[in-house]
Amino acid sequence: MTAQPNDSGERFYGWYVVGALFFAMFLVVGTRQGFGVFVETWEEEWGVSVGAISAAASIGWLLNGISQPFYGRLADRIGGRPVVLVSMTVMGFAFIAMAFVNNVWMLALLYGVIISWAAGGISPSMTGIFVVRWFQRQRGTAMSLLISGGSVGGLVLIPFLTYLFLATNWQTAWVVAGVLTLVLGVPLLWGIVRSDPSDMGLHPDGDSDELMSERAASGVDAVPVGPLDAARWQDSYHSAPMWQLSTAYVVCGITTASVAVHFVRWAASEDISPGTAALAFGLLSGINAASVLFVGAVSDRMQRKTLLGAMYLIRALAFLALIALPGQAALWTFAIVGGVSWLATVPLTTSLTADVYGLRHIGMLGGLTLMVHQLGGALAVVLFGFAFDVWGSYDIPFAVGAVTLVGAGLISLTIRERHVSARYAPVVRARPDLDAAPAGGSG
Repeated sequence: MTAQPNDSGERFYGWYVVGALFFAMFLVVGTRQGFGVFVETWEEEWGVSVGAISAAASIGWLLNGISQPFYGRLADRIGGRPVVLVSMTVMGFAFIAMAFVNNVWMLALLYGVIISWAAGGISPSMTGIFVVRWFQRQRGTAMSLLISGGSVGGLVLIPFLTYLFLATNWQTAWVVAGVLTLVLGVPLLWGIVRSDPSDMGLHPDGDSDELMSERAASGVDAVPVGPLDAARWQDSYHSAPMWQLSTAYVVCGITTASVAVHFVRWAASEDISPGTAALAFGLLSGINAASVLFVGAVSDRMQRKTLLGAMYLIRALAFLALIALPGQAALWTFAIVGGVSWLATVPLTTSLTADVYGLRHIGMLGGLTLMVHQLGGALAVVLFGFAFDVWGSYDIPFAVGAVTLVGAGLISLTIRERHVSARYAPVVRARPDLDAAPAGGSG
C-alpha cells in the first residue's frame, strides 16, 4: 500500500493512516470471522446445541450494533484516534481471555458482551470516519483499501487460526490472536493514526495551503456538499436515501453475520471438513479483497448506488448456490461468487452516506447505519441456528437470505444519486472545513 503523492509531489500522510487502519481491520475482522471455526467443537465439548452457541454470538452482534451510534457520536466530539486505541487494546486482552471460556454462558459474556462492544470502536463504520475526513477526491479508493483489510484478514487469519486449532487446541488460537493484536496492532495505531488532517496542519487529499488559498480566492468550495447536507444528524432521516441505505444494510448484516457464524457448521453438515471450509472462506476473503479494491476505485468514477445494487444481487446468486448445488460444488461456488460482493457493500455505503449528508455527523450516521446492519445480523445468527436445530438443514434460511438480497439490490438501485450527492449536485457553502472538523481537536 503505497502512499500517493499530493499536488505538491509529496507523499500524503493520509495513506499511512489508511495503512495502519488496514492492519487493524486485518486483525479484528479476521479474528472475529474465525468464530465459526470453533462452533462444532464447542458444541461437543460443552454439550450444547448450535442454537445455544448462536444465541451467544447473536448477543454479540446485537450489542455491537447498539454500540455504533455511541462510538460514532464520541468520534464526532473527541476524534476517532482515542476510540480506536482503547477499543483495540480491550479486544487484545479479551481475545486472550477467550482461552479460559468453558461454557456457553462465559462465551456470551466475554464474546457476546465485552469483545463485541469493544469491536464497535474499530468497526468498518468507525474506521471509515478517518477516510472521509482525510480524503475527498479519492474517497472511494481509500475506503476500499481500508475495508480490504478485513477481507485479507479473513484470507489469512481464518486458515491460520484453523491450523493452530487443529495442530494444538482452540485456546491457543485465541491467545495468539490476542498477542498479535496487542503487540502489533495497538502500537501501530498509536504511532501513526491521527483523527483529522488538520491535526497535522494538513488538508484533505494532501492539498497544499497555496492550492486551498487559490480555491478560496476563486470562489471554489474545497469541500462540496450535497443538497441534503445535514445540519443535524436527525435531518438525514427526513429524506429517502438514508432509509434506502439503512434498509439494504440490514440485509447485508443478515447475510454476512449468518455466514460468519454458520458457514463452517453448514460445511460439516455436508461432510466437508473444517479445514476445507476454512480454506474456502479464505478464498472468499481473498477474492473479496480484490473486488473491494476494484469496486472502490471504480466508484470514484461512476455512481456508487449502481455498484451497491450489483453487489447485493451478486451475493443473492451465491446464496442460491448453497441451496441448488451439492456440497463441494456449493462450497467453492459460494466462495467465488460470494467473494465478489462480500465486504464491497461497506465502502460503498459509507462513501455514499458521506456524499449525500456531508461530514459534520458522519460518525453518528455511520454508526446508525452499521447499528441496523448488526441488528439484522444478530437476528439472523440466532434464527439460522435454531432453524438448523429444527430442520437439520440451512436450506430455508439460505433461501430467505437470497430473497432479501434481491430486495436490497433493487432498493439500492432506486437511490437518486445524481440528485442528492455532492459529487453530482454540489452546493456552495462558506468555510465547510469548520463543519467537517471534529470537536475534540487532535484526539
